[in-house]
Amino acid sequence: MDRILSIIKKEFLQMKRDRLTLLIAFMIPVVQLIIFGYAIQTEVKNISTIVFDQSLTTESREMLDSFTASGYFKVKYTANSFADINQAIDSGKAKVGIIFPPDYARSIYRGESAQIQIIIDASDNMTSGQARAIASTIPTLKSQAVILSRIPGEVNMPYDVRIRAWYNPDGITAFYIVPGIVAVLVTMTMVLLTSVGIVRERERGTLEQLMVTPLKPLELMIGKITPYVLLGYIQVTVALIVAVVLFGVPIRGSIFELYVLTLFFITASLGLGITISNLAKTQLQAMMMSFVVLLPSILLSGFMFPREAMPDIIYWIGYIIPATYYLEIIRGIMLKGIGIAYLWPQVGMLLIISVVFLGISVKKFKKTIG
Repeated sequence: MDRILSIIKKEFLQMKRDRLTLLIAFMIPVVQLIIFGYAIQTEVKNISTIVFDQSLTTESREMLDSFTASGYFKVKYTANSFADINQAIDSGKAKVGIIFPPDYARSIYRGESAQIQIIIDASDNMTSGQARAIASTIPTLKSQAVILSRIPGEVNMPYDVRIRAWYNPDGITAFYIVPGIVAVLVTMTMVLLTSVGIVRERERGTLEQLMVTPLKPLELMIGKITPYVLLGYIQVTVALIVAVVLFGVPIRGSIFELYVLTLFFITASLGLGITISNLAKTQLQAMMMSFVVLLPSILLSGFMFPREAMPDIIYWIGYIIPATYYLEIIRGIMLKGIGIAYLWPQVGMLLIISVVFLGISVKKFKKTIG
């Protein structure tokens, strides 16, 4: 019993000396619980919407006001053509498109069914499901009010809502989830293996042996991350094969572009992993810090929960997570069939993240060598 108590006392003393590990252990659960408690919402409101109003009448504006008053649709863009609708939804700027035909008001006055076309980006299952339900409910309720005020015998529905779900019309969950899993797997591998691996080498002294060689810090960095880049591509390749063969997920865009753009995501994730390895003193600290990146990559990037439902401050935190941009890239290429012409903002942000974190790491190596 005394030996056991001695070991326990020794461990407590070791934990007391390792204050950084204790701080991380206590702060991470508290901070993440607060952030995720506010962030995770399943009810999506203020869905980004683009409107193409060819009628430009009081009647069309009244119907549009009913959509926006519901709180579920937020008109951010006004289209001048169908091409504007296509571009906004393909690029992800808008999740919903509402189109009023030129004869919208005239059809109402004639007692005919006034058509309203609603286009929904169904590549995001949760957002599209709510958008579809609310978009069909609002005109139905207005139709009931009009029917009650009509002369008995008139049977035409006042509003004829035609909803078109693009990219995943059948709402197949695998089409939405599986590409996201690819992003999460690569993030986990790149961040966790890189951070822990470099710290392990530092503990064993092998990293210092490399530092005394004539290699420049940048050359050393390239040599360290290249195997992980190859590993990331192997993961992506295997995941895509499984996605297509087992789950039937389509690849509507260019597979070549997907592989090229994946490089920016891998390097951004590696930059995070190397930065963590510079901050951590032990492998345990590296693992714990990695989870600070991994959980937000799952919960705040749009992988499981729609970002549109998150509070503004949490929504902006998502912009510093590489997976946020890669999810838009991989889903855009696989489900929408779009390419770099639409995805260059996401690529640019991944490039900035890569340069910032890899630059910090190279600078840290220079200081270490000096």
